[in-house]
Amino acid sequence: MMRTLASVVVMAAGTEEHGSPVDLLLPAWPELIAGIIAFGVVFLFVRMWAWPAINRSLEARQQAITGRLAEAEKAKSEAESLRADYERQVAEARGQGNQLIEEARRTAEQMKSEIVGRAQTEAEALVSKAREEAAGEKARALTEARQEVANLSIDLAEKVVGQNLDRRAQLGLVERYIAELESKQ
Repeated sequence: MMRTLASVVVMAAGTEEHGSPVDLLLPAWPELIAGIIAFGVVFLFVRMWAWPAINRSLEARQQAITGRLAEAEKAKSEAESLRADYERQVAEARGQGNQLIEEARRTAEQMKSEIVGRAQTEAEALVSKAREEAAGEKARALTEARQEVANLSIDLAEKVVGQNLDRRAQLGLVERYIAELESKQ
């Protein structure tokens, strides 16, 4: 630090010998003119060659950015279009699914009613057949019972009378008597 302070003191002392402190700030006229000419040459070089190249690169960059923005906007609109198509397809698929479910429900109801109808028809047929069979069995049992009663009556009458009776005549008589009893009931 001492040296720096000493060098400042020496400089200040040197300026008193050479002139005012303003002379330190302003260069000499020949240096000033040479600096202005050098600045002009550099300015012309920059203005003629560098400035157009910089402008071209800036314009190219601006066009590239504009193109990318346009591409991004186009991609965004395509994505929105695809999304809308996807949502439409999902809605259609849901509608078709609901339609299929409703159709399956209707088919199931129809099949249920057909099966119930067939079961009722079969049950009625079975009941009818059972009734017919029961009526047939009843008629057969009555016929057998009549025959048995007639035979027993004739056998009993033969034992009471003690001789053989005309079996045919006696059977006809017994059957008429049973028929009379049935008609009274």
